[in-house]
Amino acid sequence: MYYYIKGKLAEKNPAFCVVETNGIGYLLYISLNTYSSLEDKELCKLFTHLVVRDDARLLFGFHDEEERRLFRMLLTVSGVGATTAILLLSSLTPLELTNVIVSSDVAVLKSIKGIGAKTAQRIIVDLKDKLDKGEISFEKLNSSHNTKKEEALSGLVVLGFNKKAAERALNKVLNDFNEQGTEAETISIEQLIKEALKVL
Repeated sequence: MYYYIKGKLAEKNPAFCVVETNGIGYLLYISLNTYSSLEDKELCKLFTHLVVRDDARLLFGFHDEEERRLFRMLLTVSGVGATTAILLLSSLTPLELTNVIVSSDVAVLKSIKGIGAKTAQRIIVDLKDKLDKGEISFEKLNSSHNTKKEEALSGLVVLGFNKKAAERALNKVLNDFNEQGTEAETISIEQLIKEALKVL
């Protein structure tokens, strides 16, 4: 129904963004990879996918057609809904996810929150032959350190995690980085959320 939306980036966080066009603000649910690509752009163009449910119509946005194609392929797998598909695309880059499926790496898929052994195997069986090792890329996130933890926390909450549990996970991740001697300024929101997902 909607192929893409182009307009002013009115709001963004790691789980969704608002794009304003012709005086209307559209809320689009996004992956961490799309969030990374948005950076601090004033104008943006996102490829869209509309999910129609009995109780809601949800619009999902993707920074390129390749990520949307992978999202749509994931939706064809029994037991994988839109939320799970976005979580997969937030835990791994499209290229990483493609390689994991093509190489039949069940262990990596199982390490993602909400993905059990049966679902991981179904994803591989259903999609392995359909996927080519493509040229999927995304832009690295460059964000202000002051809001990183808050934005990461907001993203985890929108993804469905308990706020207190998410905050504990983020604190553990930050402490681990600190013990490793990693400069806080070099840690991206994407990294924070991915590491927190491993703890949750």
